[in-house]
Order: sequence, then C-alpha cells, then structure tokens
Amino acid sequence: MNKNIEILQNFNLKNMPNLDVAVLGALELFMSAKLPKYTVKFKKPLVVGSGNAAVTGKVLFSDREAVFADESTYLEKLNTIKGIDGAILFSASGSKHAIPIARELKKRGIKTFLITNNGNAPAKRFVTSENFFVFPKNREPYTYNTSTYMGMIFGKTHEEPEHIYNFLLKKTSKELKKNFLKYDAFYLLIPEEFSAMSEMFMTKFDEMFQPVVSGRVFTIEQSKHAKSVVKNDKELFISFGYENKTFGLAKNRLNITLPKHVDYAGFMSVVYYVIGNIQASHPPYFKKGIVSYCKNASKIFGYEIKPIVE
Repeated sequence: MNKNIEILQNFNLKNMPNLDVAVLGALELFMSAKLPKYTVKFKKPLVVGSGNAAVTGKVLFSDREAVFADESTYLEKLNTIKGIDGAILFSASGSKHAIPIARELKKRGIKTFLITNNGNAPAKRFVTSENFFVFPKNREPYTYNTSTYMGMIFGKTHEEPEHIYNFLLKKTSKELKKNFLKYDAFYLLIPEEFSAMSEMFMTKFDEMFQPVVSGRVFTIEQSKHAKSVVKNDKELFISFGYENKTFGLAKNRLNITLPKHVDYAGFMSVVYYVIGNIQASHPPYFKKGIVSYCKNASKIFGYEIKPIVE
C-alpha cells in the first residue's frame, strides 16, 4: 500500500516522479498519519499565505468571516480593514514570504497561528510555541506541495484517504482515455462549490507547464461568460463531476467522475491526479527546468532552495 511513498523517499533529480505519484503517496501517508488539531477563536482573523498556501487558507476558512490575503496584499489589508483580531499564517516551509509576514504580525501585536510542515520553520520565532502547528508531509519535488496542503485540508474535512485512493485507481485512472500529448491547452471545468480551489490548479499549470502548455480553470457558471469564443483544436475541456455537452469542441471533451460526497481533499486529489497524468504524457518540462529555477530563486530569497524538499 505504500509503494508510492517508497518512490517519493528514494527518487533523485534524474527520476523525479510526476504529480499523480505525489497524490497517491500523500493518500498513503494520511491513511495512518496523525494530524495536529487547533482551534481558532478569532472573530475576524487575517488568513494569509503565499501561492497555494493562500488558497489553502481560503478553503479552510471559507465558511466563516475572515480577511484573506497573500504576500502582496497583507499589508494593505492590515492597514485598511478594521477589526482584525488575530492571524492564521499558512506556509509549507515556514520560510520565504512567511518570515516577513510573521515578523510584521508580531510587530503589530497580532496573535498569530503558524500552520506549516516544517518543524524548523524560520518564521516560528515570531509566534509562540502553543500557536505553532506542524503537519506531516512526504518528501517531494519542490513546488509540488501535495502532501503539505492536502494534510491541512484533511485536518478540516476528515475525509477517508483510503476511499479516495481506491477511487483514483479503480475509477479515475480508467476514465483517462484521451491522448493528452495531442493537446497543448487544457480547460478544467469544476463545480461551483470548489471555486476556491481554482487558483490552486492554475498554479499547478504555471509550475508544471507554462508557457509551453496552458491551463485554464473555471466553474460551469463562469464558463458561460465568453471563455471559449476563440477555438483551439488542441484545447481539451476536462469537466469534473459534470457531463459537459456545451463547452469546447465536441471531440475535445473529457468527463471525470467524482466520488460521492466528495469534499476539498478528495477533489484536490482527483484534479491533481489528472494533472499528473497530463504531465506524464508530455515531455518533462518541469524536470528539465526545476534545477536552474531553484538556483535563481535561491539568489532572490537569499538562501538555498533545493529542487527536492526532504
């Protein structure tokens, strides 16, 4: 049952796994891993993070009043919105932008929870130990952040990882009948209730494929507003939990079934699994570029960023 975890534990720069392996490995992890629990009593918290950490925050606090921000907007939100009585900072590494954000929150005397996957997170020096929560994760390629944020989401939804795992192998894998290599653009149609995750999936296309292979993500309702005026014979429309008979060229449609009563972690798993199969069908753009990217990112952030996150 842990064969994908074994792959993740032993890969190197020459045989990096694709995203679908990271998904299966994450589900294997959460079949047994214990997740930390935390209770937020703030009435109007700032929920902040960078990239998909910010999206994770939106997902986890979508059912309550909160002020959502990222590395570009948190100062503006703090300066202009009244009544913020605490903060929840999401960051898989607890580094990069998490450091100045946590520093600023401490400077302002705002009680802050740091939700991370790194027990040695540099940003933890700006929060108290009782407000520092470390979620389990797998060893993964840099930017994949699959087990990291999935674990945080499981902590809220309490879905059954084994059920999702079996669904991917027995159902989803059999629905992937298209030759993804034929397409250089992908349009993901997602249910309205998961609209908060659209940015998460677009970020994955940015990291894995752009600008060679493009990805767009919209809900069914959003798709009704002039999203497919220009036709591309090489754009595949992939719908999740919805039988698409409207959008895109008829021959360029793929419908993916969702598990019954699916929640955020299950939906993330299905979409990431599909993206991983797209990645496997195309040349290894990510694998060819990640080392040089990390070298450049290390210069930008002022410390070493490695292509493999242990």
